[in-house]
Amino acid sequence: MYVYELFFSQASNAFLAQRIASINAMSAVCESTGADIHEVASAIGSDSRIGSEFLHVGPGFGGKCFHKDLRSLIYLCECMGQPEVASYWQSILDINDFQRRRFSCGIVNTLFSTVTNKCLAVLGFAYKNDTRDTSESPSIGVCKQLLDEGAILNIYDPEVSKDQILQDLLDRSIGQDKAVKRLVVHDDAYSAAENCHALVFCTEWSEFQDLDYNRLYGSMKKPAFLFDGRSFLDHEKLRNIGFDVRTIGKRFSRPPVKRMHALSSV
Repeated sequence: MYVYELFFSQASNAFLAQRIASINAMSAVCESTGADIHEVASAIGSDSRIGSEFLHVGPGFGGKCFHKDLRSLIYLCECMGQPEVASYWQSILDINDFQRRRFSCGIVNTLFSTVTNKCLAVLGFAYKNDTRDTSESPSIGVCKQLLDEGAILNIYDPEVSKDQILQDLLDRSIGQDKAVKRLVVHDDAYSAAENCHALVFCTEWSEFQDLDYNRLYGSMKKPAFLFDGRSFLDHEKLRNIGFDVRTIGKRFSRPPVKRMHALSSV
């Protein structure tokens, strides 16, 4: 009986992970076509056959359960002589990794194809809001890739301890001595953002919606970039302040540049 219950749990988590991977895959299509992932998710969720749960985009899913149960299911399929089925469930993990790398690469490409010695404020490190759990958090992969690219990271999370952040990153970083010099954990978002080139949101903490973004913008280097990895902020408001906003699942058209033209002589 226990074996069946365990399999039921694994199957349920695999289906939930599949939904997250599917909406994240769709976000890449939206960015290429100019569609808005929020409108697409709303349309999908309005279909009673599908529903609206677990249709929120991000830099990939985290937590122990999804990864552990997917790997167990893949192993089971391989042992049972079902390589095609194993490959299908493996593709969910592959899409999840792709989404995280896509977000990280987008940051590098936007910052003129290099983040070497550029300071980035990473806001949010837990794998989701309202928890201090960092198990399989996409923030770990994002930060590691940015460190490998030579970035200087200022990290802030309301719940995750400094020791946990350093343990997660330095255990996974190449060249720990170099990495630790380019990594600072802060006690608040404002100190993390000071003199930074960009804000990188990896967790949708509610307090991030209430930050004084005029103050943040004023303390940053210009142009000031903002990468909303959870697509949960008021992008129009942020753009009006002056941020160059990038988010998952939506492509912004740049506002027209106002140029002063000299009067031609008569």
